[in-house]
Amino acid sequence: MAPMFNGKPGDLIEIFRDGPYQHWAVYIGENEVVHLVTEGGDSSGSSESLSSRAEVKREKLTDVVGNHRFKVNNLLDEKYEARDPYVIVKEACAMVGCELQYNVATYNCEHFATDLRYGKAESRQVQTAAVITGVAVAGVALAALGAFLFSSLSGKQEKEEEEEEEDYRKKTRRHHQHWH
Repeated sequence: MAPMFNGKPGDLIEIFRDGPYQHWAVYIGENEVVHLVTEGGDSSGSSESLSSRAEVKREKLTDVVGNHRFKVNNLLDEKYEARDPYVIVKEACAMVGCELQYNVATYNCEHFATDLRYGKAESRQVQTAAVITGVAVAGVALAALGAFLFSSLSGKQEKEEEEEEEDYRKKTRRHHQHWH
């Protein structure tokens, strides 16, 4: 374990793994955490399995973290009051071995951890992904609208140019007919 670790029972631990999502656990003291792990023991927080079964496990922090960076991150303390550490630890330990429905968007390891600490299951990384997705969708919609308007204007301009060219041909023909 990193020598600078200063976690207290009930703290949330954010683990930075490869992939789009971090893994979350609840520190229960004595170098142990309780966390939600998808089928097959994968605690990477990956989005490979969007919806599946998951198990609540109690493991050594060092085993869960491996070679990855991690930090205490009680991310919702400014929004909610944390529950009593004794209650958090007691409930976390009581859930060990339970199987839960896992869904990367609606109930993942971060939802599990925040539910234990605050009594509110929230995932900032899912909210952030939703905002990014919304911005991307809006960007695609604006690009499509722009392309449509450009093609409409281009089509209108082409039509006007064709009409002008046709008028010119008619005038030229009349002019030629007049002189012959």
